[in-house]
Amino acid sequence: MKLGIIEQLQWRYATKAFNSEKFLTEEQLSTLLQAFNLTATSYGLQPIKLVVVKNKEKQKQLVAASMGQKQVEQASHVLVFCIQTSIDKEFVTEYFDRVHNIRNTPKTVLKPFKNFLIDDFENKSQDQIEVWATHQAYLAMGNLMTVCAMEGIDACPMEGFEAHKYDELLGLTPKGLRSVLVMPIGFRADDDMFASFKKVRKDLEDSVVIW
Repeated sequence: MKLGIIEQLQWRYATKAFNSEKFLTEEQLSTLLQAFNLTATSYGLQPIKLVVVKNKEKQKQLVAASMGQKQVEQASHVLVFCIQTSIDKEFVTEYFDRVHNIRNTPKTVLKPFKNFLIDDFENKSQDQIEVWATHQAYLAMGNLMTVCAMEGIDACPMEGFEAHKYDELLGLTPKGLRSVLVMPIGFRADDDMFASFKKVRKDLEDSVVIW
C-alpha cells in the first residue's frame, strides 16, 4: 500500500490544462468533501469552509480574478478554501456543544478548556485570528491534494488569485468568509506538456533529518 501512495504522489502534478469535457462523478466529489471535513485542524475547531464552484459561467468569471489562469474555467470543479473571519465566544461554544452531544462528555469536564479557548481568542487581534485560520486552510488543501492523487483526480493548488474579487463574485463576505486558497480539480488534458515533466525535488537526505 505504501508503494501505491508514493506512485500516486509521483503521478500528481500542478495541472496546467484540464480536459473541459471530463467531470468528477458524484462519488468522487463526495469523497473529497468528506476528506475536507475530516481534515485535522488546531483544537478541532474547523475555522474553515470549502466553497465548491461547478457553475461554468461562474468559473469563467473567476478567471480574470485568477491572473488569467485558464485551469479555473477548464476544471470540472473549483475548490475555494475559505476561513471564517469571526472566531468568538459563540463559535467556540458551538464546538464544545458538538463535543458534548457527540461524545457525551460532561460539560463540567469541557468547561475549563472551553473557557481557555474563549479567553485566548478574545485576546487575539483580528489579524492573528485570520493568520491562524489560514494555517488550517493549508492543512486542508494538503490533505485534499493527497486524496486527489490517491483517487486519480488532477488538481492545481493556487495562491495566485485576487481574494477580494473571489469574495465578491461568490458572495462570501456576508457569510463571514474570506477566500485564501483555490484549487481547480478534474482531469488533465491530453496536451498538457507538464504532465510528462520529471519532478524536481531535493535528494531525500537533503530534505529529511533523522536523529
